[in-house]
Amino acid sequence: MDTTLRDGEQTSGVSFSVSEKLTLVKLLLDELKVDRIEVASARVSDGELEAVKQITEWAASKTYLDKIEVLTFVDGGVSLKWMEQAGAKTQNLLTKGSLNHLKYQLKKTPEQHFNGIAEVFASAEKKGFNSNIYLEDWSNGMRNSKDYVFQFLDFLSTQPVKRILLPDTLGILTHTETFTFLSEIIERYPDIHFDFHGHNDYDLGVANVMEAVKAGCHGLHLTVNGMGERAGNAPMASAIAVINDFLPEVEIGVNESALFKVSKLVSAFSGIGIPSNKPIVGDSVFTQTAGIHADGDNKNNLYFSDLMPERFGRKRKYALGKMSGKANIQKNLQELGLTLNDEELKKVTARIIELGDKKERVTKDDLPYIISDVLNTDYLQKVFVKSYVLTHSKGLRPSTTLSLEIDGKIFEENASGDGQYDAFMNALRKIYQARKKKLPNLVDYAVRIPPGSNSDALCETTITWETDGREFTSRGLDSDQTVSAIKATEKMLNII
Repeated sequence: MDTTLRDGEQTSGVSFSVSEKLTLVKLLLDELKVDRIEVASARVSDGELEAVKQITEWAASKTYLDKIEVLTFVDGGVSLKWMEQAGAKTQNLLTKGSLNHLKYQLKKTPEQHFNGIAEVFASAEKKGFNSNIYLEDWSNGMRNSKDYVFQFLDFLSTQPVKRILLPDTLGILTHTETFTFLSEIIERYPDIHFDFHGHNDYDLGVANVMEAVKAGCHGLHLTVNGMGERAGNAPMASAIAVINDFLPEVEIGVNESALFKVSKLVSAFSGIGIPSNKPIVGDSVFTQTAGIHADGDNKNNLYFSDLMPERFGRKRKYALGKMSGKANIQKNLQELGLTLNDEELKKVTARIIELGDKKERVTKDDLPYIISDVLNTDYLQKVFVKSYVLTHSKGLRPSTTLSLEIDGKIFEENASGDGQYDAFMNALRKIYQARKKKLPNLVDYAVRIPPGSNSDALCETTITWETDGREFTSRGLDSDQTVSAIKATEKMLNII
C-alpha cells in the first residue's frame, strides 16, 4: 500500500493540491501498479474532501474503488459520514496499539476502547464499507505491554476487519525485533492479514521491511521518496528493489521501471528535493566518478551489480572532474559520437582535472567546448596574461589593471572602459602601443553555454579578429564569461 498522499503528506511543509493528488493516484495505480493507496485522513479539510471525491469518482470509473483507502477515527461515526460524502469504501481505523498511549492519551480502559471500535465496525458494515485497523504505537506495545497487544488482537479476531495494520509509529524497531514480533503474531493468528507500516527514524526502514516480509507479513506500507513525518517512512523504491533482489520467493506487482518517474513527480509536487545519493532515485547513484570504475566497466563490467539503472528507466553515467580518468572521458565521448587519439585524450583529461581542482562542474555537454579549447593550441606560447584586477562599481567606469609577460618580460598597465572586458582591452592596447605594435580589430564576439546548463556552467567565448585583411578566431573557456573572453584574447596574442 502506498501512503504517500496520507502519511507522506505529513512531511513538514508539504500539502498536495486536489489536482496533484488525482494525478499521483493515476500514476501510482496505472503505471507503478501499487495494490492499494491511502489517500487522505477523514475530516481534515474541505480541500481534502474535494480531493477524495475526485479520486473516488475516477477510481470507480476504472474499477479501482476497492484500492482507495482513508484514515478514520473512533469518533461516533463522524469519519464514516465523511467517507460517505467522499465516495470512499475502505476505512483504515486509527486505534491505540500500546497501553501507554491508551492510558495517557485516551484515558480509557482496554474494554472501553474495544467497545468503541466494535461500534465503528458495526456502523461501517451496515454502510457496506470495508474496515482495516491501525494499532498505533504497536511497536512500543510489543516491547512494553505485549499482553495488551494480544488482548487487542484476540478481540479483533472476532470483528469484521479485513486487515490489521501494525505500525512502528516512532521508528524504534531494530530488524531483529521486527522479525521476532511479527513472527510471533503471525504464528498465533494464522488466518488474519497483517500489514507492516515502517518508519525510518534510525534509518532502518528498509531493513525492517525486509525482515517483516521474511516473518510472513502480508502487506507493506511505503511512501515515494520515503516521505513522512520526522525522518519519514520506509521508502518505496529501495523496498521494492530489496524484495525483488533478495526475496525471490516473494512476488509483487509493482512496476520497477516507473519508480524514477513517480519519484521525480512527487518531488516536484511536494517541493522536497531528492538527495543526489538516495538509492535508486538519486541523481548520482548510477554515476561512476573514479576513472578506475569506468575502466573496470569497460573490462567485463567489473563494477556492475544487480542494481542496473535500466531496471528503473535510467542510464549509467560517468562523471567528469578531478577523479576522471581516460575511461570516464571515453565513455562520455562515445555518447556524443566523438573520437580522440591518445595524445588528444591526454590533453583533454588534463584540462578536466584542472577544472575539477578549481571546483568547476563539468558535464558531458561541456566536452565539445573543452576539446575545442584544448586542441586549438597549435602555436608556441610566448605571451602570458600573468595577472589582472577587474573592478566594476556603481557610478564609476569599470577599470582593469593588467600584468602581461611577453618573451619573458613583464609589462603592467591600467585603463578604464565601458565594461570590464573593454577596460582589459584598453590596458592591453596601451602595452602594445608602447611596444609600437598594433592589435587586431575585434570583429565578432559570441558567448555560449552547453544546452540545458545553468548559471555555473562553463561558457565558451569565441572572438573573431581582423588584421591585414584576414580574419581568424580564438576561443576561451571558463565558468566566468569575462575570464573566458580574456583567455580567448591571450590565444589571439600568441597567434599574431
